[in-house]
Amino acid sequence: MPHAQFDPTARQDLAAAITLAKTRKDLSWQELADAAGLSVAYVTAALLGQHPLPETAARSVAGLLDLDEDAVLLLQTIPTRGSIGGAVPTDPTIYRFYEMLQVYGTTLKALVHEQFGDGIISAINFKLDVKKVADPDGGERAVITLDGKYLPTKPF
Repeated sequence: MPHAQFDPTARQDLAAAITLAKTRKDLSWQELADAAGLSVAYVTAALLGQHPLPETAARSVAGLLDLDEDAVLLLQTIPTRGSIGGAVPTDPTIYRFYEMLQVYGTTLKALVHEQFGDGIISAINFKLDVKKVADPDGGERAVITLDGKYLPTKPF
């Protein structure tokens, strides 16, 4: 039976323990995702407390990280989502995403509504991908794909 959390503290504490174990064992998020049999974006988000893992995935990851049965159980619970508090993020990488939405949020909203009508892009029926590509002008670029199902607003 699915169980839900109503206080993010336990998952935040587990995320910190997972990050420490991952570092100690010199594992990558991709290696953990491979063990779980799911995408690297989903597994990373789950291990950082934002999604539940299926039991087999939770057990596989817990085995690699030497986590106990309580951790396996907690990884399967539906978390209280949201990793950024009400304040402006201070981590430079997270802040840049915040900044992108500050600059382009209304543009994205206008383009989505113009192309799809009134509705939202799902963050539940969603895929995320991050790729590193060569920049023709030198260096590297990040290509971030946000792929969410469009859900129209329905009058009632």
